[in-house]
Amino acid sequence: MTSSASAFSTILLHRKVSNFCCTTPRIINHSPKPHVSSFHRLHKVSLRVTNDSTRADVSSDENSQRSEADKLVDDMDFGELCNEFECISSPSIEATARQLARDILELREGNRALGTFAVSVKYKDPVRSFTGREKYKRQLWATKALDNPTVSVQQMAMLSTSVLNINWTIKGKPKSPLFSLGGDLIVKVNSKFTLNQISGQVIEHEESWDLSASSLIAQAYFWTSRRLFSTVEAGKDVGDSVKDLKNRVSTENENLEIYPDPSGDPTKFFQRDDGFQRDVYQIALFLAVVYFVVQFLRTTL
Repeated sequence: MTSSASAFSTILLHRKVSNFCCTTPRIINHSPKPHVSSFHRLHKVSLRVTNDSTRADVSSDENSQRSEADKLVDDMDFGELCNEFECISSPSIEATARQLARDILELREGNRALGTFAVSVKYKDPVRSFTGREKYKRQLWATKALDNPTVSVQQMAMLSTSVLNINWTIKGKPKSPLFSLGGDLIVKVNSKFTLNQISGQVIEHEESWDLSASSLIAQAYFWTSRRLFSTVEAGKDVGDSVKDLKNRVSTENENLEIYPDPSGDPTKFFQRDDGFQRDVYQIALFLAVVYFVVQFLRTTL
């Protein structure tokens, strides 16, 4: 009895140990998984929050940069674009006004939006005038003559459904050490843009200046530098015109070489009856022969 009891207890102990060994690895293997997944979940959330905050910062910066021009345009009255019978203007005018305000505030030159100007736009100020939007790519007088110029727009208004008026001020220190003794140069500019009512593009651009807020020395610097700048730009205009003329002549010569037209007769491709002309030649030849025969007989007889 004693030996059988001890053997039975040994079998039970062996089963408990084996059950313990079999169940323990399952607990060890499965327990870390929730911690790992929770770590990854937290890591993803932190990345998402960081990206959203970055986007929010960028959008707030863009809004702050665009707010000044947009507020000016938002306060404008563009008039009645359409009535009961016809449309006398287009929403493109508002987009053009918004873009012109940005170009002025940022003093854009090479990278300004040329699409707001018509191809043959006409520009005029007291000392210079030109035609063509490509000339808007050139350097501005302000960035060439002033140190750290600043711009502020005072008013934008639609004088009519096709005329936009912008009053703005440019301020800066003359780059010339001599003229800088007169203080900052302050120029109040009145820009008037005549717009195409359908496309919204600028077809005429006229500017006038008010120097009353500047000293006499600063005013002298403005007119001297501005006239010099206009003279240089006029020389560039002549150079561009000569280049365009050369290109036009060379293009015409190439066309003549490819498609020669010596006669220039528009009816050369049509069949004509040359019988009459041929008869005239034959009669003239016969008369010439008779003349020479008569002259020969006179000399010999």
